[in-house]
Amino acid sequence: MMTEGELLVDKIELIERKAFNIRNDIVKTIIENGDGHAGPSLSCTDILATLYFGVMKVDVNKPKWEKRDRLILSAGHKCLALYGTLIEKGFESERVLHSYNHLGTIVPGHPDMKKFRGVDFSSGALGHGLPIGCGMALDAKLKDHDSRVFVLMGDGEQGEGSNWEAAMFAAHHKLDNLVAIIDRNGLQINGTTKEVLNSADLAEKYKSFGWGVEIVDGHDVAAMLKVFEQTPAQAGKPTMVIANTVKSKGMSFAENNVKYHHWNPGKDSEEARQALEDLCSYQEAKGWS
Repeated sequence: MMTEGELLVDKIELIERKAFNIRNDIVKTIIENGDGHAGPSLSCTDILATLYFGVMKVDVNKPKWEKRDRLILSAGHKCLALYGTLIEKGFESERVLHSYNHLGTIVPGHPDMKKFRGVDFSSGALGHGLPIGCGMALDAKLKDHDSRVFVLMGDGEQGEGSNWEAAMFAAHHKLDNLVAIIDRNGLQINGTTKEVLNSADLAEKYKSFGWGVEIVDGHDVAAMLKVFEQTPAQAGKPTMVIANTVKSKGMSFAENNVKYHHWNPGKDSEEARQALEDLCSYQEAKGWS
């Protein structure tokens, strides 16, 4: 019989493998279809893999199960990471990515809950995810369900005022079944978050609004599992997890470079070749076939 420590090691490796597969899908889909939001999708891949394969309670055969945990991708332009995660989980076939962002596709440039199985909310305009998450969390409380609601936001998104209204609402209603995550890569479409609209110390801001706050490496699966398993961070309070990440994680030439927020490499370009080589090198270093 495996020890608890051995089971945890296996769980971490499973999640890391899933995250690699998701990154692989993101990069290859963008190369094949011409463009996509590479930077933000690659920065949140490990977060989504950890949630869906190590934390969340979902049923692939019953995607609308009322007592499931829910995930709102508030920054909907990161949808390739969500599509890849849901495909790895078994909600859809990998084949659907061949029509990414095509007319009539089930995989548009922002997630659509009416088209893609497993998507809990159709997102796009920034700042809507947390308010909707508050409603879902309150609904679960009123129905006495033990489900949790996870909202994945961007750090650039913190400039939206609706987030702060929702932050007050969540604390006031003691929504300790609500877990928000900020994918904090420090960059947004037109510069650094500090230059565009400096949100300064997000941890202190959310604490002042009545939230429990945790800070974690958004690429460290073991650390994230520990944080998510201990939520709520404080009894009777919503939890904010600030995940420090690297924009375009896994593409050596693009990491922490705002230029790759949106990427249109061309199938035969040097950047496309390098991105695929980076994936192969990582896989070989891990000893994965």
